[in-house]
Amino acid sequence: MSQTSSRIFDEIARLATDAAGAAQGVKREVETVAKAQIERLIKDMDVASREEVEVLREMVLAAREENERLSARLKALEDRLGQ
Repeated sequence: MSQTSSRIFDEIARLATDAAGAAQGVKREVETVAKAQIERLIKDMDVASREEVEVLREMVLAAREENERLSARLKALEDRLGQ
């Protein structure tokens, strides 16, 4: 009897191990498919890349600095005309 129950427990352990391995395989497959779908969705949405955003940021900062310089220059000219 103990040999039979031992074999049953061994079989149950083997089945549990196989099930865990299969579950990990399914998990990896789901993650791969989900990642591919998200990447495709983002590509279809035509989202700007990090490089494009950085270039735009630099352009905005340069425009802001130029605006500040021109504002200061305008104020100086207005002050001179007001005297």
